[in-house]
Amino acid sequence: MQLRQKQHRSGKAGRAVIEFNDVAYGYSGDAILENISLEIAPGSFHFLTGPSGAGKTTFLKLCYAALTPTRGDLRVFGGHIHPSNRTAIAMIRRRIGVVHQDCQFLDHLPVEDNIALPLSVSGQSVADQSENLFELMNWVGLSGRIGALPPELSGGERQRAALARAVIMSPEVILADEPTGNVDWEMSQRLLRLLIELNKMGKTILIATHDMALIRAAKAEVQARVLRISNRTLHAAGADL
Repeated sequence: MQLRQKQHRSGKAGRAVIEFNDVAYGYSGDAILENISLEIAPGSFHFLTGPSGAGKTTFLKLCYAALTPTRGDLRVFGGHIHPSNRTAIAMIRRRIGVVHQDCQFLDHLPVEDNIALPLSVSGQSVADQSENLFELMNWVGLSGRIGALPPELSGGERQRAALARAVIMSPEVILADEPTGNVDWEMSQRLLRLLIELNKMGKTILIATHDMALIRAAKAEVQARVLRISNRTLHAAGADL
């Protein structure tokens, strides 16, 4: 399968797509994350682990500028993240696809229209992208569910629709927050294979998960770095995962 998307084949070399330099985030005086320093290289594959409440979702939100650091320097695609620079943040978000944990959709629209929403929001013609949209739905195994409404989808179908929506704009970076948390092992494997295929196309992948079996399965197919959040900061996970 070949998606007709712009491919950013920068490999592992080149400037970091996301760079944390002694970053902290918190509110009301309480730190959720602190002392975070990390460079995410273009074309790399990362897993982010840690117990519930450790700050995995907060970390992902920092990566796509939904949150801004309370201390330190965060750069995305070489640009500093600052709340006053809304135009820059909007452009950054077009280059990052996010698969949210809750998979929210507009229930009155068919799945095809939900997947195409980022195109509409960005002012692009959905009609001009119809061939690519159909190919994308076929790639995630939803070509037979084009007219289905979100409440009619199974948990696995919703997750695959969320992934399709995240990549419809051909992002350079894909962030997934517990994408397999509500599906069975067979569907988890299918979603993982889709993410690995995207990585082989040159996309940078960061998956937040607590599923160690999923990480082991991925490491058998792709060179993945495993990170763990504990005690409010980021550590390299053990090699025995």
